[in-house]
Amino acid sequence: MNLVFYILRRLAISIPILLIGSFLVFMMVAGAGDPLAELRTQPNINQESVDAIARELGLDKPLIPRYFDWLGGFLTGDWGISIAQGSAMEPVYPKIMSAFWVSIQLILGAEILALILGVAVGLLAAVKQYSAVDYMATTVAFLFFSMPIFCVAIVLKVYAIDLNEVIYNLGLSDVFGNPFLRTTSPESLEADGIGDFLIKYTGAFLLPTLSIMFISFAAYSRFQRSSMLETLNMDYVRTARAKGLTERRVIMRHAFRNALIPTTTLFSVNFVTVVTGAIITERVFNWNGMGAVLVEAVNKNDPNVMMGWVVVIAIAVIFANLIADLLYGILDPRIRVG
Repeated sequence: MNLVFYILRRLAISIPILLIGSFLVFMMVAGAGDPLAELRTQPNINQESVDAIARELGLDKPLIPRYFDWLGGFLTGDWGISIAQGSAMEPVYPKIMSAFWVSIQLILGAEILALILGVAVGLLAAVKQYSAVDYMATTVAFLFFSMPIFCVAIVLKVYAIDLNEVIYNLGLSDVFGNPFLRTTSPESLEADGIGDFLIKYTGAFLLPTLSIMFISFAAYSRFQRSSMLETLNMDYVRTARAKGLTERRVIMRHAFRNALIPTTTLFSVNFVTVVTGAIITERVFNWNGMGAVLVEAVNKNDPNVMMGWVVVIAIAVIFANLIADLLYGILDPRIRVG
């Protein structure tokens, strides 16, 4: 029951933060320019028509009433319509949710792989400190840590094109597909049967997932190594060794769980960075995810789409932090939900 109250309390605290954040973002978006500026330049549209559209969309009102109109609609499921030129007044909600589903598959897949691999490599590097394994892990981590994500994505894309050519020349295109490693959004893929589905979707997800995973892996492995080394020098670990426990039991039962707590914090904090990296990665690999939606909304000064994007990402960040807080109690029984 305490857990339920804790979750409700955290969500209640998050509500005013979301309201204040949405208000500030709304003011900045509204001050970025006139959403109907492009429409005003059309020679076949007079000023009266533009003013009528502005009144219909509520753009003629002061900023404060406009914010509360948007907020009321957002809370009732009416996120407004896209008012950018060429959008045909598309509703914002399905547009954002469709893009979010594409992006969240990429982000979760990359983060889960990066976390598993990073924790494993960091643990091994700490246990075998100053060994060849430690030096190799450190070198690889620093290499990816110092590379911009767009650089990693472009390098993978270039090598994927060469690999696809090799697969085709070897006559394996019927097995793996041609091209196997794809640079298109998975929404555009059509599959015949479960086998073809797995191959095509693996090829579509592999490159962008690896691009994000490598960057996150570098951070997780370094953080886990540092945390594990600190934990191994704690008094309770020395006591466990003095009692005659095996090294494996000391590491896995006494040190490892506590060493995961800082990495769990990094996992939640890293979510915003991963979202930013996903925006760049999606542009490189032509994905129709949240990155494409944001870039289009900013370029066309589409306020409703930008507001929907920001609030959805903010809610996702809040839930990521909530999950991290709940994991603390699982990893360390001394931490209690109060």
